[in-house]
Order: sequence, then C-alpha cells, then structure tokens
Amino acid sequence: MFQFNKRYFLIAILLFIIEVLIALYVQDAIIRPYVGDFLVVILLYCLLKAFLNISLLPAAISVLLFAYLIEILQYFHLVHRLGLQHSKLATTVIGSSFEWIDLIAYTAGIIFTIIVEKRYRPAVQRSS
Repeated sequence: MFQFNKRYFLIAILLFIIEVLIALYVQDAIIRPYVGDFLVVILLYCLLKAFLNISLLPAAISVLLFAYLIEILQYFHLVHRLGLQHSKLATTVIGSSFEWIDLIAYTAGIIFTIIVEKRYRPAVQRSS
C-alpha cells in the first residue's frame, strides 16, 4: 500500500507553495477563500497519492470527506473549543468559520481532480 510517487509529491509541494503564497499575499474576496479551498483538496489528494498506492475514487472520496469534516468542525468552532483562537497557524490550517460555499469549492476541486486524472493518466495506469 505504501509507495512513494515523486510526481504526486512534486505537485503537492507546488500546490503547497501556491497555498502559502495565497495565504500570505492575497487579501481578496475570491482567490483566497474559494480558489484556496479548491486547491487544498487537490493538494491533499496529491499528498495522499504521493505516499499511498490507492486508486482514484477511494483517494478522492477520502480527501473530500476529510475536507467536509474540517468544515463541519469549523461550524462547531473547534479552534475556540481547543483554546487556539489566538493561534494564527491553527486558525489558518483548521479554519475558524463555516461557509456552505466552501463545501462547493472542495467538491469542485475533487471533481476537477477526477476529470484530470481520468483524462491525463497514462493508459498503463488506467488498466491497473
């Protein structure tokens, strides 16, 4: 089950750098909240695929359910309940406010990932 995949790992690193740049330098109403959420599920998917030999749909669904769980925990104010509301890192990573549209951004990111994977994966990988 464990298998390092350099390609997915490099994509995950690139997406992580983009996410950090968005968090540090973008203060707008579209890119930071929605593009960041769209990209984060792709990042998590690539990170999962970088270390585990798991097929497309189980990986995509796992990442999507994890993202939904984090968003639901935001609804229940997890950061405040843990006493981490003053931690910039905790509020950035876990988040501090629930928004329905974030669930849509996560879903769109996973749908995009599935489409790209099905379309661009080499034929050899598709058969396995």
